Amino acid sequence: MGVCLSISAQAYTIVIDAGHGGKDAGAIGRISQEKNINLSVAKELGRLIEQNMPGTKVIYTRKTDVFVELHERAQIANRAKADLFISIHTNSTAAGLKGTTTSGTETYTLGMHRAAENLEVAKRENTVITLESNFEQKYEGFDPKSSESYIIFELMHDQNMASSVNFAKEIQKQFRATAGRIDRGVHQAGLLVLARTSMPAVLVELGYINNAEEEKYLNTSAGVATLAKSIYNAFVAYKK
Repeated sequence: MGVCLSISAQAYTIVIDAGHGGKDAGAIGRISQEKNINLSVAKELGRLIEQNMPGTKVIYTRKTDVFVELHERAQIANRAKADLFISIHTNSTAAGLKGTTTSGTETYTLGMHRAAENLEVAKRENTVITLESNFEQKYEGFDPKSSESYIIFELMHDQNMASSVNFAKEIQKQFRATAGRIDRGVHQAGLLVLARTSMPAVLVELGYINNAEEEKYLNTSAGVATLAKSIYNAFVAYKK
């Protein structure tokens, strides 16, 4: 009986994916790059889980500034038979370095985009595959910049959708309650990194790197700690 309980206690696995990395900087701000913000929050989130939830195994897709191919990020989770996958990103508007007043957090689950801005997020996040060799073969002709390619997501039935949405709602709730951030809601989009995972999965956008005020917050130790704590609190609630 004791052995069975021990095995069960160690059975829960979460994969934390710090988006971008290495030659892929992600979105660019005036004082920072997305890849570094993502990694800081991912590592702090993992530290909180490892410190406070010994029964949960944490796996990182990267812990340093390296480039990891999109399909490999999902495969890391699949090979580990993970129970949950969370991909951490930082947002930007089309205005880029010109700046924006848009701010706030949002969380995505896999699905067909229902709004143009959701499609633009998917295009931006999926374009990373063009940095991979032979990406046309790896992703079976998928063109991240072509709207027509996203029709496949309308045909996909995600068996983990309900769990993914529940977790996404908890994250947004905690971003409001714990971090006091503007809540931009839960959305669906055709995100390849989520499509290739076989467990509940979400992609978080921490804030807008091309909003000067928000970029400063994202680069403070307090900002990193509070955003990570928000996701941690959401994970605790979701796991219960």
